[in-house]
Amino acid sequence: MSRLWLRVRAPFAAFRGFQAGVYRASAPVMPPSAAYGLVLNLAGIEMRDPTPGVTTLIRADLPALRIAVGMISAPERSTLYQQLHSYPVGASGKELKEKTYGAKFWITPVRRELLVNYDGMIGVESDDESLLQRIRKGLRGELPEARYGLPFAGDNNLLIDRIDVEPEPPLTRWYARMQPDDPPRKGSCRLTVGINRTDNSRTSSLLCAPLAEGRSIPPEAAWTWTPSEPS
Repeated sequence: MSRLWLRVRAPFAAFRGFQAGVYRASAPVMPPSAAYGLVLNLAGIEMRDPTPGVTTLIRADLPALRIAVGMISAPERSTLYQQLHSYPVGASGKELKEKTYGAKFWITPVRRELLVNYDGMIGVESDDESLLQRIRKGLRGELPEARYGLPFAGDNNLLIDRIDVEPEPPLTRWYARMQPDDPPRKGSCRLTVGINRTDNSRTSSLLCAPLAEGRSIPPEAAWTWTPSEPS
C-alpha cells in the first residue's frame, strides 16, 4: 500500500462524539472518522448522499482507507461555557413555550472541552495511489473542481492553521488499539471509526491508547480500516 503523512496544526480543536448532558467532552486526538472526512475533503470527494431526506446521509460508495492518528505534542485541555437551545423531552418548561412564538424555549448552560495548540499526525494508507495524489493536489489548490467547505478541526468554528505533507513523520505518540489481554494504559479512550447518522448504535468505535513513547512510524495496531474494512 502507498502511504501519505499529514501534519495538522490548529490553535483550537474539538472532537466530540455523540453525547448529551451539560458537559461535552472532546477526544484527546482527532479520531479516525474525523481524519477520514478531512482527507476526503482535501481530495474533493463529496461524502454527503444526495438522496433527499430528513437526515443527511453518508454515501455508501466511498473508498475505505487505513488510517493512523497520533499527537506530536499533547494539547492543553480547556473548557468554555455556551448556551444550548433545545426542545425539552416531556412537559418541562411548557409555560415558556408561548413566550417564544415557536422558537426553541429551553436554554441550558453547557460546558464544552477544547484542545488548545493541536499538533497531530494522520497516516493514510491506500492501494489507490491516484487518491493520495488527489489529496496532495487538493492541498496545493490544483484540483480541477471546487472543494466543498473549509477544512476544520472537528468543530466548524475551529479552523486549521496548517496541513503539511511530511516525507516521514516526526516522533509521534500514535494511538493504538487496546488488545483483550492488555493491562490498563494511561490515556485510553474510545475513538470513532465509522459514523452512522440514522442509527447511532451502529456507529463503530475502538478503545485506543497512546504509545508510551513517540515513534516515527506507527505500529500495526495503530492502523484502522476507516470507515470499515472492505469485504
